[in-house]
Amino acid sequence: MAKILIVEDNALNIKLFCDLLEAHGHQPEAVTDSRNALDVARDFSPDLVITDIQLPHVSGLDLIRMLRADEQLAEVPIMAVTAYAGRGDEERVRAAGAQAYVSKPISVVKFAETVEELLPHDHGETTVPEEKMDPGSSQG
Repeated sequence: MAKILIVEDNALNIKLFCDLLEAHGHQPEAVTDSRNALDVARDFSPDLVITDIQLPHVSGLDLIRMLRADEQLAEVPIMAVTAYAGRGDEERVRAAGAQAYVSKPISVVKFAETVEELLPHDHGETTVPEEKMDPGSSQG
């Protein structure tokens, strides 16, 4: 189970994101006021942050930059979500430090796939991938 922080000011989007994440076995935590997002992130220690870009008070771009500048949170993957997908937006979002960019209205399948791609996959067995990488190395 991954801990996923959602920074979103729209209640319907929060419900949708939380329901989707819970259905995939994750633990979502929603923040509606971006001014509180950094403190909540420090306390929650998320495995992934999903943030809207168009937020009141602190924009999603500014929040991404703040997360990247924070020693505790700098390595946490970030997925940006926005309803205003204009020319150059994805480049600005990625330049700020987000690993993924999803436009609204979201595709449920695309959302779930992107979340899984961004989550660290070191929860559990590490020997299986090593064996697959070089199947002949243990024989001698």
